[in-house]
Amino acid sequence: MSDPSESPVHAVRSAGFALLEPPGLAAVSGVSLATMKGWTPLWEDLPRDGYLKDGGAYRARRHSCFVHTLQGGDVEQVAHRAHWQSEDYNALHGGMERWFEPLLPALANDPAFLSLLRGLGNAFAQVQPVERWFIEAHQFRIDTAEGIGRPTPEGAHRDGVDFVAVILVQRSNIRGGETRVFDAHGPTGWRFEMQEPWTALLLDDAHVIHESTPIRPVDPAVPGARDTLVLTFRKDGFQAP
Repeated sequence: MSDPSESPVHAVRSAGFALLEPPGLAAVSGVSLATMKGWTPLWEDLPRDGYLKDGGAYRARRHSCFVHTLQGGDVEQVAHRAHWQSEDYNALHGGMERWFEPLLPALANDPAFLSLLRGLGNAFAQVQPVERWFIEAHQFRIDTAEGIGRPTPEGAHRDGVDFVAVILVQRSNIRGGETRVFDAHGPTGWRFEMQEPWTALLLDDAHVIHESTPIRPVDPAVPGARDTLVLTFRKDGFQAP
């Protein structure tokens, strides 16, 4: 795992990833933990993902897109668009346009949320200087209503972007969900569980592959879920067919 004493920028440069405890995410983004925790109820209103090719019904999500212009620091939401990945990066769901409901205005229009995008964009720009980032924001809920939920049904993968931030919003009545990061060009790998809400994993998508293992309920009589916010940053425009 990356050295906690390292700055996130140095860790991403040297290891291809950085694991930030919640205070670290707050420091990078300039957004208080209290503010981020205030967004948590917005994960209770995510529409079901109707595109899962494994036949499951364990994932709900929303998706919106933003552009961060580094000079001036503007972050603006753009017109709603489909999420698209090539089959090179997502063998299971690649090659098709997936239209998800957008983030609710309570999140997408929150100045603090735009500050989160800006802060992470500024950090990634220290690893790879750019003029602007094309950002896709995904709210995910993986639940255990069917007994098992799969955070990454496509398996270990890259996303076809420059950088990724995987932020744990909350875990409830689950076991599993171990995060695994692998060097894309060698045998090295790391594994750990993100347990504390608003822990963040920052990834250099060109240098590492990542996945999360399936989740199961601790108490089968009680619903279990894992909520995350996934943000991808790409310099060459949004992925499209």
